[in-house]
Amino acid sequence: MTPFVFNTTPSIVFEAGSSRRFGEIAGRRLGPKVLVVTDPGLRRLGLADPAIASLEAAGAIVTVFDQVEADPSRATLMKAVEAGRVAGVTGVAGFGGGSSLDVAKLVALLLGSGEDLDGAWGVAQAKGPRLPLALVPTTAGTGSEVTPVSIITVGEEEKRGVSSPVILPDVAILDAELTLGLPAAITAATGVDAMVHAIEAYASKSANNNPLSRMLAKQALQLLGANIETAVFNGEDVAARGAMLLGSMLAGQAFANSPVAAVHALAYPIGGTFHVPHGLSNALVLPHVLRYNAPDAAHLYAEIAADAFPHLAREEGTQGRCAAFIEELAALSKKLGMQTKLREVGIGEEHLAKMASDAMKQQRLLVNNPREVQEADALTIYRAAW
Repeated sequence: MTPFVFNTTPSIVFEAGSSRRFGEIAGRRLGPKVLVVTDPGLRRLGLADPAIASLEAAGAIVTVFDQVEADPSRATLMKAVEAGRVAGVTGVAGFGGGSSLDVAKLVALLLGSGEDLDGAWGVAQAKGPRLPLALVPTTAGTGSEVTPVSIITVGEEEKRGVSSPVILPDVAILDAELTLGLPAAITAATGVDAMVHAIEAYASKSANNNPLSRMLAKQALQLLGANIETAVFNGEDVAARGAMLLGSMLAGQAFANSPVAAVHALAYPIGGTFHVPHGLSNALVLPHVLRYNAPDAAHLYAEIAADAFPHLAREEGTQGRCAAFIEELAALSKKLGMQTKLREVGIGEEHLAKMASDAMKQQRLLVNNPREVQEADALTIYRAAW
């Protein structure tokens, strides 16, 4: 068997309402002074208030940084670091979507190690140590609570990533109640994002693609495929919400160790330049990338097709099942009310060539794709998605 390494968050709590026990679960790990990193929307809704109150009841002095935006910028990250430094925090808690969790990871790293951010970009460049870290996701999509990756927008358009086991948190708290108020559009986009994580992890060409990641990817697709429509159209269904949160986490564990590929690489210019939400960016290119990959990956897509869509078990033959899987994914986005064409999110045909060029900067992802992608190939995929 091929050697591999599998890293994940050491403590995971899956329980509806568990964020109200945040201090009990994570307070001792985080220490007496805690920085809570979140976004202004969640702060206004008061969603983090019970968790903050729980930390304070456990004896912590809490500082809240609530300025995280979608696709968080380097400037925002450094403001959060400064807020933590001024407060002399002993631990960091991320509360929110992937953006808040990603910022929290790097705040813990930069405060704990004092290392330079520019030396941490890339794979295994961050050395640590970091401050104690706990993460609480409020969307079912990124799986950031179990991934060693943080994505930050640098400059006007470019996204850069830090990938290192050092930034895996000490504890993740999965509380389905926090996702009950999530709007349908966000539920759909983040849910498809989680499905992309599982699909790309399963088919990744990474040398570290491993049996654990493939097993987790299949289980994730079973949960996500069976519950995404209910979660979108009946958002108060706590069982469906819990299944989506668990599926997102399992997909996160899968791609944290068997990394994602061209879908994400081609999605980044869509999000970075046109500020399209990450999950929707992935969904827009997903079927087109999979069709491009099919000559080399049809057998892999056929193996997971029925996990996401059980009726595809009736499809005979690898090619037929692969093609049906891709069509089902394309149809799912439309069924969930998502935009399905680049032109529908304000991207002009004249922008496609630059997007293809920008996608080539994501070589850390493209190397994992089952089929090699050159700039001309990326342009062809974007044209198909336009």
